[in-house]
Amino acid sequence: MPPGVYGLQGIWEDGGQQVDMDFLLPTGIYLNFAVSRNDTIRTIKKIVWKNAKKEPLFYALSDPDAYVFTCINHTAEQEELEDEQRRLCDVQPLMPILRLVAREGDRVEKLITSQISLLIGKGLHEFDSLKNQEVHEFRTKMRAFCEERALDRQRLPWQKWMEYSFPCELEPCPLSGTLKTQGIKKIIVNVKFEASDESFTLQVEPQEVPLTLIRNALKKKATVFRPMKQEKPEDYTLQVNGRWDYIYGNYPLCQFKYIFNCLCTGLTPHLTMVHHSTINKFQEEQGGMNSQVSKNRPPTKPPPLPLKKQTTSSLWSIQDPFVLHLVQGSRVNADEGMKLVVQAGLFHGSELLCKVMTSSEVNVCSEPVWDQKLEFDISVCDLPRMARLCFALYAVTEKSKKPRSTKKKNKKADCPLSWVNTMVFDYKDQLKTGEYNLSMWPSVPDDKSELLNPMGTVEINPNTESAAGLLIRFPNIRPHPIYYPSLSKVHMKLREIVENKNYTEFFEDDKEILWKLRYEMFEKYPESLSKLLLITKWNKHEDVAQMVSLLQLWPELPALHALELLDYSFPDPNVRSFTIRCLRRLSDNELFQYLLQLVQVLKYEPYLDCELSKFLLQRSLSNRKIGHFLFWHLRSEMHVPSVGLCFGLILEAYCRGSIYHMKALMKQNEALNKMKSLNDFVKSASQKGTRTQTTGDMKVCIKQEAYLEALSDLLSPLNPSLILSEICPDICKYMDSKMKPLWLVYKNEKVQGEPLGIIFKNGDDLRQDMLTLQMIELMEILWKKEGLDLRMIPYGCLSTGNKTGLIEVVKNSDTIANIQRNNSNNAATAAFNKDALLNWLKSKNPGDKLDQAIEEFTLSCAGYCVATYVLGIGDRHSDNIMIRETGQLFHIDFGHFLGNFKSKFGINRERVPFILTYDFVHVIQQGRTNNSEKFERFREYCELAYKILCRNGTLFVNLFSLMRAAGLPELSSSKDIQYLKDSLALGRSEEEALKNFKVKFNEALRESWKTKVNWMVHSVSKDNR
Repeated sequence: MPPGVYGLQGIWEDGGQQVDMDFLLPTGIYLNFAVSRNDTIRTIKKIVWKNAKKEPLFYALSDPDAYVFTCINHTAEQEELEDEQRRLCDVQPLMPILRLVAREGDRVEKLITSQISLLIGKGLHEFDSLKNQEVHEFRTKMRAFCEERALDRQRLPWQKWMEYSFPCELEPCPLSGTLKTQGIKKIIVNVKFEASDESFTLQVEPQEVPLTLIRNALKKKATVFRPMKQEKPEDYTLQVNGRWDYIYGNYPLCQFKYIFNCLCTGLTPHLTMVHHSTINKFQEEQGGMNSQVSKNRPPTKPPPLPLKKQTTSSLWSIQDPFVLHLVQGSRVNADEGMKLVVQAGLFHGSELLCKVMTSSEVNVCSEPVWDQKLEFDISVCDLPRMARLCFALYAVTEKSKKPRSTKKKNKKADCPLSWVNTMVFDYKDQLKTGEYNLSMWPSVPDDKSELLNPMGTVEINPNTESAAGLLIRFPNIRPHPIYYPSLSKVHMKLREIVENKNYTEFFEDDKEILWKLRYEMFEKYPESLSKLLLITKWNKHEDVAQMVSLLQLWPELPALHALELLDYSFPDPNVRSFTIRCLRRLSDNELFQYLLQLVQVLKYEPYLDCELSKFLLQRSLSNRKIGHFLFWHLRSEMHVPSVGLCFGLILEAYCRGSIYHMKALMKQNEALNKMKSLNDFVKSASQKGTRTQTTGDMKVCIKQEAYLEALSDLLSPLNPSLILSEICPDICKYMDSKMKPLWLVYKNEKVQGEPLGIIFKNGDDLRQDMLTLQMIELMEILWKKEGLDLRMIPYGCLSTGNKTGLIEVVKNSDTIANIQRNNSNNAATAAFNKDALLNWLKSKNPGDKLDQAIEEFTLSCAGYCVATYVLGIGDRHSDNIMIRETGQLFHIDFGHFLGNFKSKFGINRERVPFILTYDFVHVIQQGRTNNSEKFERFREYCELAYKILCRNGTLFVNLFSLMRAAGLPELSSSKDIQYLKDSLALGRSEEEALKNFKVKFNEALRESWKTKVNWMVHSVSKDNR
């Protein structure tokens, strides 16, 4: 057979249904027969057993579960097929041979390990193969912690267990003002009992709690059915029909999101009464899986015998200068005729601790040798605990002999090659000694950046075979280990400073005024802690001792100020421990609101075992909704080499603490993989055939058994309380944009209303959209807390992998562009048709409904005017603004923000602060040009909304600052954050801020004709594609 042809890869690509397979049994018997490519491994095992009964030595075989199939997988490695729910087409063996072997070790443990590996996209054996003591200790500790949390969870009473499994979906506060505006005085609810087709219609006050509704339902049931014994309302809870969403607790009914949305859209809430015995069964089922895993957990090794007391030195007793030996490089690739130089800097967060050191210049070669001692201008005793060494390797022309500065703009002759960072202390607080071979990260030439990258990861590049390497040696300063002083020794040092008269000059030194007044700050301005930390001299251990001691007494800060301290500028472990202590007071809903940022700042943690990772695991194992989104935020970046290890270990720990939830996540992961395959097929087919042909082929593909099974009966990754029950192939389609996103539609017979839609994107980075929508949702929460409901639609958006993700379809909505085109004869005039929007709303809201639709439009238009101005949202054309039939306006596609507006031929195409066109004003004024009262009310909504955001400006700035860790192109520098500070008028009075906003408002209205011209150009160019 010709090279490269042997094997089964062609079969998986062709999509044939039958595969001819060979089976080798432990008895030495060989079988050959055809199986379906869609058969699961368990099904194939049953067929093998059935055929083996006819063969000799069948009696020598044990129970089928005592054996496992092995194969050579598509990466040419032997793989045990522990997860027998996988289909043959998912396994894709390289050769048509499956070998049945006796299981070794613990079956449950191996199965769970296999499932976790598939789910997180990284084999757990990779963690073992690292032979890294820090990784091993973190895994052991976190596994014990997470499994203990799982067992604690199973001991909870059923009501408390509900809070973990099905946390309430609540509005920030009861929105009675919105209900009064819509004239709602009573809630009409349809209630049925589980396992019964009978339902009752009940009326309750919006402010009543769920227990009142349950009590009324039981009274009605007693009147109709006359049961033998009286039932207790406390034994029941309410479930939303067809969803894993429950109504319980001491909250007003109108505060539950499901009921509030039903009231706003005129739908009747449909609920089911569920007895606690049903909840107990769920709890026992999930608990059984966790206890089985814990019972079968391999025994941990006994603790090692206590070592003899080791001689150690305290860091603060060593006055020697810090020295490093730069040995040599490896795998360096640079142009001949240049010289190679290494730059080394000591940093504490963003602060440079001493002068940057530069090596001698050596000739370009693959393995350059420096063999040079670098002596830093700092004593060993003054090294802060979180000091990190940052290296940059670069090439210079031979003519350039001047000393290098850190600024790239001053070194035009320099060519940056690679960089790497490493901590000075290890994870056990010990000063590093000996040789370290650092595999480096490639530098990205960028005029804005510096050679050294202190914000970058301290992980080495895992691509050790091709990445440039740097061999360094830490000296053995003393014959025994040197440790950073513990907290008790810090207090001793402080006492020594206070009591020793020789330190009198220390306080008289010419320091910043903040440092002199630190105790006054402590008493009067505790929220300014970040400023004090920034001026602390972290390269003076006396100052560090005072700051750390003061921090132990510092009052806890609100989340608004505490979040700032998670930035990479504040790396000290005591500071980060203090920050987590402050964040523990966050409610689950508040924590969920900041979860995206908390995951990103994990990238700033230099060690695996940190307060932040443990805090996130603890809270995610106490609330499944938080656990769900923590999983996907981590999983979506597993392809990033610098975080794959850290994120993978946290994912493993979470899965071990939530085995039952892992099943739901595996189903979602399987569905996403099928969506990606379907999208790849559509991209390929659309280049060869017409849209009609491709859509038809796509529907045929979805109707295949493998796709139908994978894409149905799963929880929505966008909202785990929603069940994507049954996909509707005939109404699925793909969209016209470059990446051909899939538009998938689901129905659920138990849910009233129209089918549910989701968009699958493959090829676009959704993280910026996700961040923007998170901010819009936060704005909505802040407005609602002030009694202002601007009817925003922060639709669901979730990044699930490398440039893949899901977007929620907002039902019954259309773009401004489509509405205008459908009301005009040609694209050139469509953008100037001011009656199109109002006529469309009239057609969707006949009679008395129109006034409410215009009110919804007015409120939402005000909200999005303010939100898009504050966030600096760009690319606002008529295809990126939509309206629901109820009147709610909303924006989509946030590819440009923070003032990064689109331009063409060097001309800024977007020259207005926000979108407020005359056709919007025409709707707000109900089609009457003299209706200034309505427009002034709209202006008041905008001004009030803006003032509320300005009061919370620090929160938005802090959240955006933390997101710099994400590496988004439009959020990478302080200039990007400055846009937000300016738009929120930070540092100005409320009067000044409002005055500036009024100027922007008038400008948007006055210059709206430019927006219309921009829309016309966009519409014409789209029609001419």
